[in-house]
Amino acid sequence: MIQIDIAALRENYSKGSLDVQDVSVSPLEQFQKWFHEAIASKLPEPNAMIVSTVGSDAKPSARIVLLKGIDTGFTFYTNYLSKKGTELAENPHACITFFWNELERQVRIEGTIEKVSAEESDAYFQSRPLGSQIGAWVSNQSMVIENREVLEEREKYLREKFGNDPIPRPPHWGGYRLIPTYVEFWQGRPSRLHDRIAYTKLEEHVWKIERLSP
Repeated sequence: MIQIDIAALRENYSKGSLDVQDVSVSPLEQFQKWFHEAIASKLPEPNAMIVSTVGSDAKPSARIVLLKGIDTGFTFYTNYLSKKGTELAENPHACITFFWNELERQVRIEGTIEKVSAEESDAYFQSRPLGSQIGAWVSNQSMVIENREVLEEREKYLREKFGNDPIPRPPHWGGYRLIPTYVEFWQGRPSRLHDRIAYTKLEEHVWKIERLSP
């Protein structure tokens, strides 16, 4: 086995800076600015984010999903009966985290969760590739299965069942929107003296903006 000194792995960040006077009065506007810069930089899957949840057992759980919309909050789609769906039903508070390594940037967003409307979920579902639509019906997400053949056989059955007909959205699948109450922007800086700018929601459309010590 190759021995690696993990403690010695480090980078000295130096690609940018961030100060209170540089940011938008709205964290959603500031996020969109950084997000567009991530896209312009041609980063791989800049919309990949970690969604962290806590269920009734008070144990945190995290996984990577894809951001699919930004308006009053941050929208993603999943199986409502999955582990994250179950935990969000028990505790409708979550945190999402973006890390854009090439730009030495991180954004952490805390907030409350709501389901998007059935109409929004239907529209997004119909925009998905056929294979993804079938996959939403095939998978009982997070459930134990005996082997991969279980998925493949069910996929074959459903492709034959739906044929060339439009595939409806499964009732157990749809979107969530995280409405932010706290947003933190992190820009890597040399000597680990990083820039951290935090937004805390005071009331609708009113945010307190502060610099945090790294």
